[in-house]
Amino acid sequence: MNSLSLGRFALLVGCLFTLLAALWLTDIGHRKLANPDEGRYSVLAMHMATSGDYVTPRLNGLKYFEKPPMQYWVTAAAFNSFGKSEWSARLYTALAGLLTVLMISFTAGRLFNREVGLFTGLVLVACPYFMALAEIVTLDMGLTFWTTLTVCAFMLSQRIAGEAAAGTHERLIWLCVAAIASAGAVLSKGLIGIVFPGAVLFLYCLFNFDWTRLLGINWWIAVPLFLLAVCPWFVLVAERNPEFMQFFFIHEHFQRFTTTQHRRVEAWWFFIPILFVGVMAWAFLLLPALLRAWRQETENDSTLGDAPPSRSFRPLRFALIWSVFIIFFFSISGSKLPAYILPTFPFLAMLIGYYLTSTPGRKIAWYVLPIPPIALLIAYVLHTLPAKKARNAFELGLYTEYGEIMVAAFIVFAVGTAIAAACFWRNTKVSRRWGVAAVAAASVFMVQRIDSGYETLSPLQSGYSLAQSIRQQLTEETRLYSVNTYDQTLPFYLGRYATLVDYVDEFEMGQKSEPGRHIARLDDFPSAWQQPGPVIAIIPPQDVDKMRSLGLDFEVIHESPRRFAILKR
Repeated sequence: MNSLSLGRFALLVGCLFTLLAALWLTDIGHRKLANPDEGRYSVLAMHMATSGDYVTPRLNGLKYFEKPPMQYWVTAAAFNSFGKSEWSARLYTALAGLLTVLMISFTAGRLFNREVGLFTGLVLVACPYFMALAEIVTLDMGLTFWTTLTVCAFMLSQRIAGEAAAGTHERLIWLCVAAIASAGAVLSKGLIGIVFPGAVLFLYCLFNFDWTRLLGINWWIAVPLFLLAVCPWFVLVAERNPEFMQFFFIHEHFQRFTTTQHRRVEAWWFFIPILFVGVMAWAFLLLPALLRAWRQETENDSTLGDAPPSRSFRPLRFALIWSVFIIFFFSISGSKLPAYILPTFPFLAMLIGYYLTSTPGRKIAWYVLPIPPIALLIAYVLHTLPAKKARNAFELGLYTEYGEIMVAAFIVFAVGTAIAAACFWRNTKVSRRWGVAAVAAASVFMVQRIDSGYETLSPLQSGYSLAQSIRQQLTEETRLYSVNTYDQTLPFYLGRYATLVDYVDEFEMGQKSEPGRHIARLDDFPSAWQQPGPVIAIIPPQDVDKMRSLGLDFEVIHESPRRFAILKR
């Protein structure tokens, strides 16, 4: 153990990152797409790839303006390049996660030293929530990559602020990268891509009485670059769709934040347990790391420059303000989803990585020691959960099988973190490196097993089996309806859209814009059903008798606890 020099540790971390990349890029295609998010965003990309219309996003054939198209564009390109599959659907989020780890590790290494950089990357890899979302099709990992690139580029530009002309050129390059990256963030998930960096920069200047950060930015080049990258799509989509501006900017931004109409209401403390579970092994040292970041005097680190303390850039404080502001922002919002705080994780990893290099090993060990028994307790709870969660024998079998996978994963995680605590207790630089690596390895194993094992639940979470049953009866002439229900993954596996009947949800704007593309009332469905030609309808299980009461003559071609498919006789 005493032979692990910093150079060999860097090699070990490089090997771990390479293994992680291989796991990500080989494992992402093994699971069926899950309803709803994975299906929704994959179908949006599928439409762009098949139609060639990269301006107007459409979900199930209806206009859909809830989010900008960055992820749809990249995933559509993946479909065109590699074919439509689960692997190509998840490729963008996997690459975004991997690049985020590399970017935050590189930045921490440049701002502080190589060991902090390596620890930062390992800490982020050891955050189960971040790792899990890197293999799921949502927009949050793409946003996290672009916001991380924005903030890291700005931090690196400030690191060399005040240096000679040779450094001025590099500083300008990083500012340009930050401007373009912020445009990528806006095109990923809207105005938060520019609001968050701007607000955090203002708060940093306010708390540190240092307005030189704002005055020193080359706005004359940063603003045009940002507008040049972000404006073309907004201009084109607004030109072609008059309803876009009101829906996107008012409904999806202002009303989402200030009202509860999106039906995602949670308590103000909603994100706190998500945060602590998300960092898992680092949960008990998170608060000490945040306090250290605020108190840290920048003059103690020669890498931060020779300026007086009040004018030296303080990257730890900037990372802290970034993380706290985002959590606070969404905590007071009227709409909350767990993944909203994902952009904080890379910078929390930086704060924890710095803390790990500057804190006695035995103190770290005390923070890690509670994790193994907690992991074993979680394993026990997971062992008893299937019997409580399952609603029928079919679900009980699936939940039991998946529960066994999760129990084994948490037991391995408990063993790994116990080994890490023992390494930290030895209280040497070398043993500390082994401890951080042990936590990362245990976390990677746990997340990969849980993620790959999730395929066990695909009959409950995916429309794949439903699509296979329908495909056997489907012809080009078959009319397809989805009555009082909608499976987001079904169009992906069928390659066909279904006409919605008596179903609104997130399609309200699209249905109002193009009323001829859906059937608003169930009472109008029998006449459509009776029209000549083959018909298939997807219905909730509880609506079978209702369909018969409407006079529909059919046979059931697919039956599951979630959906029935009926074929016109």
